[in-house]
Amino acid sequence: MPVNRHLRLAIWTFSALLLVLAWDALALDLPLARLSGSSLGFPLRESWLLSTVLHEDARRLSWVLMFALILAIWWPVGALRQLSRGERAGLVSGTLLALLAVSALKSASHTSCPWDLAEFGGAAHYVTHWAFGVTDGGGGRCFPAGHASAGFAFVAGYFWLQDKAPRVARAWLLGVMAAGLMLGLTQQLRGAHFMSHTLWTAWVCWTTAALAWGLQQAVMQHGTLLLPVFRPRGRS
Repeated sequence: MPVNRHLRLAIWTFSALLLVLAWDALALDLPLARLSGSSLGFPLRESWLLSTVLHEDARRLSWVLMFALILAIWWPVGALRQLSRGERAGLVSGTLLALLAVSALKSASHTSCPWDLAEFGGAAHYVTHWAFGVTDGGGGRCFPAGHASAGFAFVAGYFWLQDKAPRVARAWLLGVMAAGLMLGLTQQLRGAHFMSHTLWTAWVCWTTAALAWGLQQAVMQHGTLLLPVFRPRGRS
């Protein structure tokens, strides 16, 4: 892989990190949450469109897409045919690793959801997610945004397709980012997450997928077998 590609990817990743950190530093979460919630709670929390269609149904659709990607390891369609079987397995692994990374962070988080805060009718008090180990009196496990990862995790497809099908890769990236932001905004309006939760989910998914892709590239270029799933194989 050319050195300039490593550098460009690092610059994009670091720039995105700075933007997310800037959002946190400006403390924009609460002001934005107040636009859709009040001391009476979040009126759109049980909205049919947000709660059923864009939450429950969207989550089911993401798992259908995940299953389709897994099947595509052996029976590829469209642009995925331009990838080797090993590359398609790597794409699936990158997607699953992104999902697992977000899930692991959530399980260890003490940050509660906006609808749990006293300001919005709950019992917890606001504590920034940077206050590691400090509980806010709520249930926690609300940072980063798990639902948004159902969209952002698929960013792995961009990395694996960027060389073999660049136009498809760019369209894939735009679609994934749009889906993740839509899912994050859905939960924002319902009071399930702050916007920082969504932004951090996007960054974690991007970074995890980039590292997984870079690992497979290194393995394939140097002929070293680190993980069975990354074994270079012929096209099928």
